[in-house]
Amino acid sequence: MGTELPDYYFRVRENGAAVFRVDTENRQRRIEMDQIAVINIRNGEVKPQGDRTLSDEDITVIRKWIADRTELLARRDIDDIHRAVDYLNLTTQWVQSKATDDQLENVTDALLLAMHDLRSVLVRKKADRLIKARDGQDDGGSDSDGQD
Repeated sequence: MGTELPDYYFRVRENGAAVFRVDTENRQRRIEMDQIAVINIRNGEVKPQGDRTLSDEDITVIRKWIADRTELLARRDIDDIHRAVDYLNLTTQWVQSKATDDQLENVTDALLLAMHDLRSVLVRKKADRLIKARDGQDDGGSDSDGQD
């Protein structure tokens, strides 16, 4: 462990984090972590722990962590989707070259339904984007009622 510890530690949870203030300035020179808040990243809610009042510095650090974490999760989501595309390609290769009849019987219906569902959503979303792009290029478009 390095000699400089951060002033705050965020223990990631399902929908956010528990926030701790890190203290090494004590007589025993031990690391002490005092929980000061709980964060819900979905709604941005910050709940101080117990009857504690958060300082301006606490709030600034927590808000920065929320912004950084939200950005990281968004990058991970897109990376997961790119991996899913790779996995679909690997699945196609497996079906074509290695899968047995019993294995195919086991997965075919589930794969077909999932792929049909995905294709339907992708086609609908693409059509929506194309319509928005077309309507956005119009000169105010008299045929558009402005509703989505």
